[in-house]
Amino acid sequence: MRVYLDNCAFNRPFDDQLQIRIRLESDAKLYLQAKIKQHQIDLIWSYILDFENEQNPFEERQRAIAKWKVRAVTDIEETSSLVATADTLVQIGLSAKDALHVACAIEGQADYFVTTDDKLIKKLAPFRAMKAINPVDLVGLVDEN
Repeated sequence: MRVYLDNCAFNRPFDDQLQIRIRLESDAKLYLQAKIKQHQIDLIWSYILDFENEQNPFEERQRAIAKWKVRAVTDIEETSSLVATADTLVQIGLSAKDALHVACAIEGQADYFVTTDDKLIKKLAPFRAMKAINPVDLVGLVDEN
């Protein structure tokens, strides 16, 4: 299984853990990362993850997330076809950054685009080229296999 985690997913453990949903999503994301460490899930990285992570004002969080790049099986760079895919995604209502993340996931042949952004998951629901999923839901699929 190949997954692409967006920055919302990577940052979830740093959010307010007093909210049950955030705590569940954090635990699920950490579980997925354990599976990545065990080579049971392949992580896809990208230039837009680097860019967005570098914008994080919290250096400790930035460093913690950046360490995952070395565990990735591939690091997607910008290409004209990737940008064309992102442009198509912008036309269906995604922000430019979200579109680039999803285009990188497609380019990296991810099975799942993992995010905690419900609006993004809804927008991608009709888009057949990529399955967007919440980390909690993906844990259920991982455990089925």
